[in-house]
Amino acid sequence: MNLELTAQRAGGPLRHDALFYLGDEDYVAGIRSFVEAGLAAGEPVLIAVPGARLDLLRAAFTQAELRFVDMARDGRNPAWIIPGVLHAFVAEHGGRRVRIVGEPIWPERSATVYPRCVQHEALINIVLADRPVSILCPYDAVRLGVDAIADAASTHPFLIRDGDRQPSAGYGCPEEVVDAFNVPFPAPSPSAATLFFDASGLSGMRAMVAALATEAGLSADRVEDLRIATNEIATNAVVHSGRPAVVRVWPDEEGVVCEVTGTSVLTDRLAGRIPPAPAADRGRGLFLANYLCDLVQVHTDETSTTVRLHVYR
Repeated sequence: MNLELTAQRAGGPLRHDALFYLGDEDYVAGIRSFVEAGLAAGEPVLIAVPGARLDLLRAAFTQAELRFVDMARDGRNPAWIIPGVLHAFVAEHGGRRVRIVGEPIWPERSATVYPRCVQHEALINIVLADRPVSILCPYDAVRLGVDAIADAASTHPFLIRDGDRQPSAGYGCPEEVVDAFNVPFPAPSPSAATLFFDASGLSGMRAMVAALATEAGLSADRVEDLRIATNEIATNAVVHSGRPAVVRVWPDEEGVVCEVTGTSVLTDRLAGRIPPAPAADRGRGLFLANYLCDLVQVHTDETSTTVRLHVYR
């Protein structure tokens, strides 16, 4: 049994449970028990769920002290949920125990986004292992597939069904779960514009990305988001390795995809998930990209790192 699971089952500070619900009534009832226990203990409570689920819970819970976040907006990029939603709420309350309802996976999530959601759930068990926080992650046991339910069991030390909380027999080592979803991306679009560049070519690379994003119909603000994010990733790629990198850019149905591949190998699974210290001179590139983009995908192998940045219209 790994150390994270041992700590949580021995009463460690982090509690990370999956709630398997069957319909709206079961959804509200399971969350109500969790939320009301937190309020009774004087714990700050954050509810971060998507779209219509947010409306359902706003109607069910009228306590003024509850905070609501639309996960479909603030968590559209799964890599931003830990730093921008969970870590931010925990840090805001110092050393106090807090409670968070966080629903990062729902039936409408795309297949492209899903692997990053599973990695996010696994990384919670590392990033927040020593923090006094209780997190309840609802999963639609009717509409989600069996693979999603199995993945939830692998990323949550405890599972709740019909009000019964039991240890998850399928819980796995978080690092191994993250690595299992570190798979190569589908090939870029055949129409992708391609540019090889080094540190002296960063300016031209930025100009190309901005021009193609504008041509694809992104607004000026979204073009700037992609330009900045790509520059951060591209700069890291050529500076850390001292060798050229390649950028590929293409439009898709939702907006623009920009892919940067360099020969440096990213070994830190938590890169971009933890806010850098104010005085830090490194660690900001991927963090900033996660903030600016609608989806950030990372794939590493023995010789290279590829980062795909998605910005929607």
